[in-house]
Amino acid sequence: MAVKKTQTEPQNELTKLDKLSAYEMVNYYFEQAANKLNLPEEYRVAMKGTYRELKVQLLLRMDSGELKEFTGFRVQHNAARGPYKGGIRFHQDVDQDEVRALASLMTWKNAIVDIPFGGAKGGIAVKARELSPRELQGITRIYTRKIDLCLGPHKDIPAPDVNTNATVMGWFMDEYGRRRGYSPACVTGKPLELGGSEGREQATGRGCLFVTQDACEDSGIDIRDCAVAVQGFGNVGSNYALFMDEQGAKVVAISDVSGGVYDKEGIHIKKAMAYAKKNGSLEGFMPNNRISNEELIELECDILCPAALGGVITLENADRVKAKIIVEAANHPITPGGDEILNDKGIVVIPDILANAGGVTVSYFEWTQNLQQLHWEEEFVNNELHKKMSKAYRRVQSKSKQYGVSMRIGAFILALERVFDAMKMRGI
Repeated sequence: MAVKKTQTEPQNELTKLDKLSAYEMVNYYFEQAANKLNLPEEYRVAMKGTYRELKVQLLLRMDSGELKEFTGFRVQHNAARGPYKGGIRFHQDVDQDEVRALASLMTWKNAIVDIPFGGAKGGIAVKARELSPRELQGITRIYTRKIDLCLGPHKDIPAPDVNTNATVMGWFMDEYGRRRGYSPACVTGKPLELGGSEGREQATGRGCLFVTQDACEDSGIDIRDCAVAVQGFGNVGSNYALFMDEQGAKVVAISDVSGGVYDKEGIHIKKAMAYAKKNGSLEGFMPNNRISNEELIELECDILCPAALGGVITLENADRVKAKIIVEAANHPITPGGDEILNDKGIVVIPDILANAGGVTVSYFEWTQNLQQLHWEEEFVNNELHKKMSKAYRRVQSKSKQYGVSMRIGAFILALERVFDAMKMRGI
């Protein structure tokens, strides 16, 4: 629940907030929650810092015969509540600060949905889409070998993220198994044939749907009367758009890296998904209805779902956002300065550490199935995911009301309480 501020912060203070690094942004919200809880200073230091940070050199022989050097990262943030857990992304913009921030977010995200994991994240700074299949498999296996000493089903369990998928996780599992012995629980997001879980591929988008339904109910909005705009049409954004369409909402705008399309009468999402799959993007789809990603953010709509990059709603454009509810399917799509403005406007923001937790929740289900050598049916997985997401939403909303803060700070308060309690009980 967004809270109306009684006093607007000076413009220069908001400008400073928007210049924070990714890791500084996470800790900015951390400190607000810690202040509400009167968290002791020694625990603040311990909970903000990372446990281990790996930076590894990856030498890959390209198809051309050239030997190229890439840099890989794995950051382990906090394991008070269980093994480290977090995805691996392959993207040219990956750096230590981003991975550190995302590892921290995973700690809080896992605590919010109450699954027994700590937080970690990994990545390789590489233009993944320019790699051949052989090169992609090669760099995955090299990276696995470089970090496998720190991994394991009861140590640190990776998963897919940006530009990685079930196929990549299959290579990861195979390489880890060659060195450490057969262990399907060493990684999640695998193909079904290798121990993956039913429902994993759609889990993040489905989790976003469940919290959207809860938010609409709280706001007195009939989801069937909603106009929805989705920025980002990858796995998460496209599935979210499809699920919202199936619930009777009108998806009026979608976009990807090529730009977007807008139709106030609603877009045929299955046709858009088929087009994007065939052509690699939405470029050329509905050519007479094209809009930019920036225009999509500012459209008249009931629900806005940023499902692509971080930092798309900032101090510069937040005042022009017209949505009633924002569902953060992407990680940190709203800067702190933008967040302050949205709160002032009374826009409900379902924060990333709650909204996009469906993926890691079903990863937990996959890990559990692997350890027990069981296989759950998709209906059971989806029902359990619904229970987890709705329960987390209610707990976050309760903290938001209890402390008179936004849902984002309410989510951090819930997460900090759970991690703090675990650390105290372990004598840390």
